[in-house]
Amino acid sequence: MSIKEFVQKFYKSDALIDSEVMKTYLHPEVKLDWHSTKGLIEMDYNSMLDMANELSRAYVRSKVRISHILAEDDLVSIRYSHFVKTIENPREEMLLAHFSTIWQIKDDKLYRGYQMSQFS
Repeated sequence: MSIKEFVQKFYKSDALIDSEVMKTYLHPEVKLDWHSTKGLIEMDYNSMLDMANELSRAYVRSKVRISHILAEDDLVSIRYSHFVKTIENPREEMLLAHFSTIWQIKDDKLYRGYQMSQFS
């Protein structure tokens, strides 16, 4: 599987709301620098799993719509919109945010990430 396919598979899986699935994609030394509306958030392996657990408590379904994905050497750039369905209203799909992320892949895992997000 190419690194581009690997990253697509990650975002198409339930990893964003299921920490057990997320574990299969993360390098043990993963780092994510996330520039959000709250400023810079620096995440590591444990904080990414914690985030997936938090999201799973609020949302029953997660869907990513990828608009762009490019790969070169060990880097994959992806632009996507993240949609969720809440526990309170599982019939309505809600846009969480738009994201642009660059992932470095090491040992066939997500290793270094640089992400920006914007609410719609």
